[in-house]
Amino acid sequence: MHQKNITLLYAIAVIVPITFAIRASNNMLATTVPLLVKYYFNFNSTEVGFLSALSSMGSLIASGLLNSRLSAITRKRAFIGSSLAYAIILPTYYLADPLTIWALSALSGLSLGLIMPNIITTAGLVNDRKSRERILTIYTMALSLSLILGPLIETAMLSSVTIPWVFLLFEPFGIIVAVLSFLLQFPEEHKNLVKVSVYHNPGFRVAIYNNTAYSIPFAFIVVFAGIYARTQFDVSFAVATGLYSLFYTTSFISRLILSIRPVERIGVVTAMSILLTAMGLLIATLTKDLLLFIISLLILGVPHGLTYPVSLISISRSFRLEERNIANSQFYAFMTMVTIAVMPLTGLLAQAVGLKNVFALLIPSVLFLFALMRRDIKSMEKIASNVS
Repeated sequence: MHQKNITLLYAIAVIVPITFAIRASNNMLATTVPLLVKYYFNFNSTEVGFLSALSSMGSLIASGLLNSRLSAITRKRAFIGSSLAYAIILPTYYLADPLTIWALSALSGLSLGLIMPNIITTAGLVNDRKSRERILTIYTMALSLSLILGPLIETAMLSSVTIPWVFLLFEPFGIIVAVLSFLLQFPEEHKNLVKVSVYHNPGFRVAIYNNTAYSIPFAFIVVFAGIYARTQFDVSFAVATGLYSLFYTTSFISRLILSIRPVERIGVVTAMSILLTAMGLLIATLTKDLLLFIISLLILGVPHGLTYPVSLISISRSFRLEERNIANSQFYAFMTMVTIAVMPLTGLLAQAVGLKNVFALLIPSVLFLFALMRRDIKSMEKIASNVS
């Protein structure tokens, strides 16, 4: 399928459901595996952090070293194979023990690294800028919707079954990914394309700084928010997973607004995101009851909703169509590297100073990255005016 045929109907029929299925199930793994190993296998915070980082390491290898170097035909085959593998790996977590959980985490990460960048690239296969950015925002809305409904589904499950059963009950999502993988379209490539130096492009750097500023606290929240709620406020497993739905609800609303009113000035949106991130982390640090923690999650959900689509838009404005697979793969790989570093580091910090204090320690890094990003925004806007 040529890029001009990627329409809103195709986005709704294929991109939205496959995005929903892969993100809902993968988020379940990201938030539930820490609870499984903490309360069933007696892992400490450091071990939880390193286990989560292992999955991200698999994604990094697949997206950064493999996906970005494959031709369109080979990438499509790898994408389909990874989707089928993911559908097999997902229910296998039910049988996991303290040893095999490490292998399963690595394998699920590898499969995800060959799935996600290609969905991003397909979502951007439109020449018209406004239409492309609207479809990219719809793609990120599907992500947010999956992150709202996924935890709610899991909360309902945990009201009647134990944590290991959740991995089996989420298998229909794995099947959806496997079936729809055959329908995903890949862009045509120019064999004589000159090598792309993505890191010299200010639009790529803006995307990196912007997303990293939020990915650092987000990686910590995904792994440890449920454990924090359990230890600090003595909530049930069902409530601990349900809290994520509140966080993702404000994220979804933010992306819904972006789909209705596309971004014009990236600098304004990034500044607002940074301010809300710092505010949410500060409230999480000062909170002494569950209600204030919920408020902090609601605030943090807004920049979560804004940051990722704005980063994708920055890349789509700064690279030509034939360059975007490389840019998207490297972007996904870099973000995975951030996650790999943050998860074990915050696990070590949590064990040393406590989960509550880690929220405060993340604020300076967010502000520093914002300062770096501000330097490249004007240069990115100049390049964007010359890219279709």
